[in-house]
Amino acid sequence: MRTLLGDLLAHRLSQAPAGALGKRLYDVLQSAIQQGAIATGSRLPATRDLAKDLSVSRNTVLSAYEQLQSEGYLQTKTGSGTFVCERLPEMAPEANASPVPAGKPFNYIRLSSRGTRVLARSGAGAFQWGAFMPGVPDVSHMPHDIWRKIQLRLSRRMPVEALSYSSHGGCVQLQQALAEYLRVIRSLNCSADQILVTAGTHQSLDLLAKMLCDPGDSAWIEEPGYWGFRNVLAVNGVELLPTPVDEHGMVLPDIAAFSHVSRPPRLICVTPSHQYPLGSVMSLQRRQQLLDLAKNAGSWVVEDDYDGEFRFGDSPIPSLQGLSSDAPVIYLGTFSKTLYPGLRLSYMVVPKPLAARMKMAHSELYRGGNGLVQLTLAEFIREGHYAAHVRKMRQLYSRRRAALVDAITSSLGPAFLAQQSNAGLHLILSLPDGIDDVAVAAELEQQGVLTRPLSAYYLQGTTRRGLILGYACVEEQNMVATFAPVLACLQRRLKPS
Repeated sequence: MRTLLGDLLAHRLSQAPAGALGKRLYDVLQSAIQQGAIATGSRLPATRDLAKDLSVSRNTVLSAYEQLQSEGYLQTKTGSGTFVCERLPEMAPEANASPVPAGKPFNYIRLSSRGTRVLARSGAGAFQWGAFMPGVPDVSHMPHDIWRKIQLRLSRRMPVEALSYSSHGGCVQLQQALAEYLRVIRSLNCSADQILVTAGTHQSLDLLAKMLCDPGDSAWIEEPGYWGFRNVLAVNGVELLPTPVDEHGMVLPDIAAFSHVSRPPRLICVTPSHQYPLGSVMSLQRRQQLLDLAKNAGSWVVEDDYDGEFRFGDSPIPSLQGLSSDAPVIYLGTFSKTLYPGLRLSYMVVPKPLAARMKMAHSELYRGGNGLVQLTLAEFIREGHYAAHVRKMRQLYSRRRAALVDAITSSLGPAFLAQQSNAGLHLILSLPDGIDDVAVAAELEQQGVLTRPLSAYYLQGTTRRGLILGYACVEEQNMVATFAPVLACLQRRLKPS
C-alpha cells in the first residue's frame, strides 16, 4: 500500500518537466522540503520502500537522497534512517546577504463589530480544569470502562442513519431515554419529540436567538449572570436587559407595571434551580409570577437548569417547565457538568408547536451528528448508569463542598460565606470592600490557582467583590492545602496598613 508521502511524490513526478528520472525525483524532493510539504525533522521512507511506492529503481532513490544529503537537506542517523535536517541550507544566514526589503504590512484583516464585541467581553479562560475552576466537574470519575463497553457493543451493529447527518434533532433513542429520565428526575412535562440534541448550551441558545429574535429584540438576563449567555445573545443582535437577582432569584415587576411596557422582552433567561453565579433558588411564588408575566407578554422563558442535579441534603428542585402544561418555557440541559465538558452534548425541551421547526432549523444550520456517541449515551441512561453516576458525584461534591466551607470559616470566619446555597459545584468567597477581586484572581492564576472574580459577572458594574471557587476538582483531604494560596493572598491584603 502506497504511503501518503509516496502519493505526494508520485503526483509531483507526474507533473514535473521531462528529463532524467533521478534529476526529476531530486527536484521534487527538494521542492517538497523547501515548501514544508515534508516537514523538517521528519523521517523519510527507506530507499527500498520509496522505490517500491514510486515504481522506480532503488538506485534512483539512492542518488536523489545522496545529492540532498550533500547539500544539507538530509542527514542519516545510524540505526534510525534518513531524516530531513532541522535547519535547511536556505535558513543559514549568508555573510554578504543584502537586506530583504519589507513587504506590504499585513494590515487588511478587519473583524466585524460583532466579532470585536465577542472578544472584548470574552470570559473563556486559557485553563479550563483544576482548583478552583468554577463550573467544571471532576472528570476523573467518569466510568469510562462501562461507557467503552457500551460503545464497542453498539459499534458492531451501527444503524445506517447513525452514520449520516441527523435530521431529527438528534438520535431518537437518546430523545426517548432523556424524556423518560427528565419526567421522573426533573418533573418535566415532555415527550421524546420535544427534545432537540445540540452541541452544547451555547449552541442551544444561539439557535433560539436566531429563530425567535430579530435584531433589536430584547432579552432579560440575570444580573449578575453567565457571560456566555450575554455574548451569544449580543452577537445575534439581541439587546441585553440586565435584571437584578436576590435570594429568591430574578427580581420581577408586578403584572400591572409590566403591562405598560411598550416592547416586552422576547426572551427571559433564568437559572432558577441554582442561579449562576450567586447560587440562589427561585421561589415557587416567583416562578409562578414569571410564568404569568411571560404568558401575558408573549415572551419565551429560557430555563437553564444549571447544576439542577447537584443539591446536597435537599430534594432536587422541580423544573420551572414542569409547573404548567402550557408553560412558554424552553428548557436547556447539558451533560457537561454531570459527565464531562468535552462530550459537547446538550439538549433542549421545546414546546410541541415549536419543536418541528426548531429541529429543521438545527439541521439546516449545524448539521447534527455524533450518532455513535448519542446512541452510547442513550444506553448509558437506559441501563441506569447515568443516574448511578450522578448519585455518586452528588455525594462526592457534597463532601468537597463541606471541606471548603470548613477551610474558609475556620481560617477567615463565616462572614466570608454570605448567602450560600447547599448546591452546585462552586461557592462564593465574599471579600471586604476595598479588595480588588480581579487583581486577586489574576495573582492566584500566576500561582496555578484558578478562580473567577465575582465582579466580572455584572454587566452594569457593582461594588460587590468576591471570588467564585469551584470545589469539584479538589479532593477533600487536599482542600486545606489547596486553599492555602488563596488564604495567603487574602491575608496580605487584609493586614492593616
